[in-house]
Order: sequence, then structure tokens, then C-alpha cells
Amino acid sequence: MLSESELERYARHIVLRDLGGPGQQRLKAARVLVVGAGGLGAPVILYLAAAGVGTLVVVDDDDVSLSNLQRQVIHGTEDVGRPKVDSAADHVARVNPHVRVETRRERLGPDNVDGLLAGVDVVVDGSDNFETRYLLSDACFRAARPLVTAAVSEYDGTLTTLAPHERGPDGVPNPTYRCLFPEPPPAGLVPACAVAGVLGALTGVMGSLQALEVIKLIAGIGEPLVGRLLMVDARAMRFETVRYAWSPDNPLNGTSVP
Repeated sequence: MLSESELERYARHIVLRDLGGPGQQRLKAARVLVVGAGGLGAPVILYLAAAGVGTLVVVDDDDVSLSNLQRQVIHGTEDVGRPKVDSAADHVARVNPHVRVETRRERLGPDNVDGLLAGVDVVVDGSDNFETRYLLSDACFRAARPLVTAAVSEYDGTLTTLAPHERGPDGVPNPTYRCLFPEPPPAGLVPACAVAGVLGALTGVMGSLQALEVIKLIAGIGEPLVGRLLMVDARAMRFETVRYAWSPDNPLNGTSVP
């Protein structure tokens, strides 16, 4: 049940058509895994905490550096040198004391990914490398967990929601990450953020959109970006959505998989 203070805190949600009290109760009961407490993870954590998601599991092995502060809005100057997960937990406590934060100061990898997925309802990918994206998306498929994944580079961002453990209305499986991107690009082809740079406010836009997708998934409202890739061009302020479909050649739920 929602307490009196929670009813007041979430009043603008509760009066929303389709979300309402039942949707807010679902948010309170939910557990969300956020991989990365950086440029994308920061606004995700901020808005999911404000929305009243009951438990946030935050995974990051990095410390706050001064160069992070241009975009990683849950960390402040006084947090430089601290573990990002600790800084994130302190920020959530200031935003919403009703939200529980479980911190995991570790790098997501083959040895821990399955354990981190256990018991969560939705997963958010705020990582900054292809190795983690493929590892996490494959693991979410095996664990039957929806994944909201985004990426940013310089002035451009992309976002999609993956639920390949489910089927669409036509009975065809939903696409996997490997249906969209069959193989990672060659090493060195896509420059890292430290080399190419990234517009700070863009990570806020994309992370906020990720949080919106998570809220929709938990509350059961609207149409998530399953089978659709949202592309954002910040310089032209252009938003485009392209559809992509299940590939029978993908190695997770393709036709060649037993």
C-alpha cells in the first residue's frame, strides 16, 4: 500500500489516466537493474527514483572523475574520487527515501551477469561498450527479462526496447539485439567518448527516454519500442523511428536454434 506521504509525492502519477494508483503500486513493487551509473545511467536512476520504483540495483565499478560531471548529473564535485554506486545511492536517498538502492561495485561480465539478473523485473543498459551490450542482451534473453538499451556518440543517440523472449501479435518472436546489430563493429571503428566527445545534455535526453520506457513497461501503459529503433540527431533536433524485425538467422531464437 502507498502511505499518505507517497500518495502526495506521486499525486501527478496517480491522477494520470491509464497509470493511476494501480500503476504506481506496480512501480513501488518493481526491481530494476541499472547497468552503469554514468551519462545514461544517471538520468535513468534520477527519474526512476523520482517515479517511485521500489528497488534500484545499480552496477558500476568506476569512481567519479571530474570529466564525468559535464553529463553525469547525479554526481557532484564533492563526489570526485568516490565510487559511482555510492554517490548514486546518496543521491537517490535525497530524491526519494522510499526507494531502496542495492549497490554492486563490480563490472558486469560473464561470471556475474546471470546472478545480477535474478529477481529483477526490467533491465536498463547504460553501458558504454559493445562487449557489455551484447553480453547483457544475450543474458536478458536467457533470463526472459525485458531490456531497455541506449547508446550515444557525439551528437547522436539511439534507443530500443528488447523483449525477444516474447512473441508479437502475429506469433513471430520479437527481435533480439543481434537481429538489429548482428555483429559488433571492428575494434577501433567507433571512437570512445573520451576521444570523440559527447554532448552532455544528449545523455540526459536519452537516459530520460530510457526511464520513460521502463515506467511504461512496469505500469503496462503505452507501446514500448519493441521492434523499433529511435534515432536522435541533436544537431538537427530530429527524431526518427525505424522498424526492425526478428531475423531467423540470429543465434538466440533463430530457426537453427534447437
